[in-house]
Parts: sequence; C-alpha cells; structure tokens
Amino acid sequence: MFEGWDAVVLARAQFAFTMSFHIVFPAFSIGLASYLAVLEALWLWTGREVFINLFNYWLKIFAVAFGMGVVSGIVMSYQFGTNWSAFSDKTGPVIGPLMAYEVLTAFFLEAGFLGVMLFGLERVGHRLHFMATLMVAIGTLISAFWILSANSWMQTPAGYAINAEGQFIAADWFKVIFNPSFPYRLVHMVLAAYLTTALVVGAVGAFHLLRDPHLAGPRVMFSMAMWMATLVAPIQILAGDQHGLNTLEHQPVKIMAMEGHFESHKDGAPLILFGWPDQAAGKVKYAVEIPKLGSLILKHSPDAPMAGLDTVPRENWPPVAITFWSFRIMVGMGVLMLALGLFSLWARWRGTLYHSRLMLMFAIAMAPSGFIAVLAGWITTETGRQPFTVYGLLRTVDSASPLAAPAVASSLIAFIIVYFAVFGAGVVYMLRLMAAAPHQGEQGPSGDKPARAAGITPAAGAARRAAS
Repeated sequence: MFEGWDAVVLARAQFAFTMSFHIVFPAFSIGLASYLAVLEALWLWTGREVFINLFNYWLKIFAVAFGMGVVSGIVMSYQFGTNWSAFSDKTGPVIGPLMAYEVLTAFFLEAGFLGVMLFGLERVGHRLHFMATLMVAIGTLISAFWILSANSWMQTPAGYAINAEGQFIAADWFKVIFNPSFPYRLVHMVLAAYLTTALVVGAVGAFHLLRDPHLAGPRVMFSMAMWMATLVAPIQILAGDQHGLNTLEHQPVKIMAMEGHFESHKDGAPLILFGWPDQAAGKVKYAVEIPKLGSLILKHSPDAPMAGLDTVPRENWPPVAITFWSFRIMVGMGVLMLALGLFSLWARWRGTLYHSRLMLMFAIAMAPSGFIAVLAGWITTETGRQPFTVYGLLRTVDSASPLAAPAVASSLIAFIIVYFAVFGAGVVYMLRLMAAAPHQGEQGPSGDKPARAAGITPAAGAARRAAS
C-alpha cells in the first residue's frame, strides 16, 4: 500500500501533525497561566468578587488545556527516538541537557504547585494560593525558555564542537543557550502566547456580552483582553521586525524564501505582497509587488542590494511556496490583531465598547487568529530551515531513523485517528465551558458592587491592601 512513499517525508509529516496539535495548547496555557495570576492578584488587592469568579471560570479551562499540552508534548519526545534516532544521536549531547533542564526546572515547578492552584484556594490560605498560581505561571515561562533555546540552537547553532564520533557537544553552554536567535524567538513566542490568550478571552467575553451587555464578568474579561490587544499587538509587530532582521543576518536563505526572492536585486528588492512561487521555474508568478520596499524594510535603504535564491545551490532551497504563504498568513493575522486593538480603543473612547455589535462580532471572529498566527509562524520557521535540522550542519535526510515507509505511515494514521478523537473531545469540552457565562457575583453595568464571597468584604479588602 505504501510502496514508493518516502519514509523521511512521512516522518516529517508525522512530526508536523503532532507538533501542530501540541503547540496550540502551550501557546494558550502560557498566556492563561499569567492571566490567572493577574486575576488573583487583582482579587487580593481590591476584594472584588468579579475577579475571583473569573479566576475560577478560567481555571477549569486552564486545567484542561494544560493537561492536553502535557500529554501531546510527551508524544513529541518519543518521536525523537523512534523517527529521528540519527538526529538524537548526533545532537543529543546538546539538545538532551536543554530538554532535561526544562523538566527539572519548569515541569517540576508546575507539577509541584498545580495541585495547590487547582484545589487549594480554601485550604492553604489566599496568599499562599496566589504564590502557587504565580509559580505555575512562572513555570510555563521557564518551560518556554528552555524549549525555545533548544529550537533556536537548531536554527542558529553556536557554542558547539564536534567530537570524534561526529556528535555535537557543548563547548560553551552560555553560547549554546543564548544563541543568536534565541532572545528574539523567546520574546516573539511569549508575546504570541499572551495575544493568543487575550483573543480567546476577549471572544468569550464578547460572546456573552452579545447576550447581555450588563454582565459584570464578561465586561471585565473583555475590557482586559482588548487592552492586551491594544498594547501588545504593536509591540509584537516590532518584535517580529527585529526577529526578521536577525533572521536575515543568520539565516538569509529563509528570508529569501519568505520574501519570494528567487532572483537577486542589485538596486533594491521589491516587497512581494502576493503571488504564486514556482520553485521549478525559479520565479513568483502573478506577483503583486511594491518596488524597493523589501530593501527598505530589511536593510533600511530602498536601493540596498538583496541576494536571491539564485545565489544558493538548489539542493539547499527550502520549500518556497509553503514558507512564502505561511509568513503572509502570520503577518495578516498580526495586522488584524492591531486593527482589533485600535477599534477597541476607539470604541472605548466613544463609550460603546460593551454595546457595539460590530465590535463584539469582530472580537468573536478573531478568537482563532492567535492560534492561526502561532501555527503559521512555526511553519515559517521550520520549513524555512529546510533542508536542515541543524541549520547548515545536519541535513534532514541524514537525521531520520532507518525505518520503512509502511511503519511510519501506519503510525501516522494511528496518530491522526487518536488525536482527532482525544484532543477533539478536549477542545469541545473547553468550548462548552466557555459557552457558560461566569458566575455573576457583582451586579450593575460597572460591576462595582463590593464583593462578599469567600469572606471578602470591603473592610477585609481594605485591610488586605494595607497589609500589602
């Protein structure tokens, strides 16, 4: 049945499929963990019941997303041994310790405090519970630190040596960890996680406000989410620009594919907005472009020369069409996020933030945009690195396990069936949780009634603020 299929292509497809499922859950849980910490801090500071109600509401959703992220992440680790044993052997002395540090620092921290966070609010005291929530949030960020360090080293390897067995070993751990692209990737990914979470929170708030614009919980969550979109979307665009300049310096071939520059431009490269990259012909067909703008953006001079893929051997070309279009999808989502933030700022100024049907519908439509942008960005990063697993040093074809195509294909089919069944059910359950409105402990359009749940009174809130 699978005769003639390429085992390496199937192994890549399997990793891409499982990774696509996995990456959306950490992107959501990283931002949601920090959001929960902010909600609990605001509750402790103000004593307003609306914040603890929102905390309890999103805590259930976080637990499900966190669990699915952990389970899907374990599968990723196994694939290094099953489908990519040659890669594991050659890079293990570098990648292995980085992955181990993630477990020892981040995962242990999250696992140690997650139970207290989920079940300990009325058992360990409010301040200690807030510390547990904070530790879980910090743990998710530490996890992102180590995972992105490992991935960034594969993109821009530094601080390594090669031993007699042909393995990469660490000559300078500081350079390995803080490799040239790592700071840019870390900032870009963390901001993406925060935006992804904010857009989901905002969409849920908008969904409930369409039913009743006076609900206190949805008003608070929607307002907080729109502030995040307003403030972070432009920062993310700037961070993405800096990341692009770093990529131009260290992975110029990836930029050539992202921009569709098959040909070199001695007097300034155009910015190709849209078109159809034809890799066989070596050109972008039906291109819609703006002259010299590509050089202006990437080199800050309209006449700056830009090298093209014609300066690179064809065997080192990445898949241009996928890289070209995934990059544009990511940028398009970023522009829409910026538009949503500006629209919300205008609606807030006009006093229609919670009542504008157009505003609320726009926010609901943007719910999946963060996940789409994360997936598109990951595809751009990984396909643009091809045909290497360690950029410029280890080719993908030399990284795969010596497996027959039928073995890889059968496991891929099994993954597809199980993933859609298990994680599909988890996503449906989270959507059902989101469809239910948060408990309404505060009444009125402004949600300013003093909180009295969980023993929190105005006097207690004032005392807590004084003690802080």
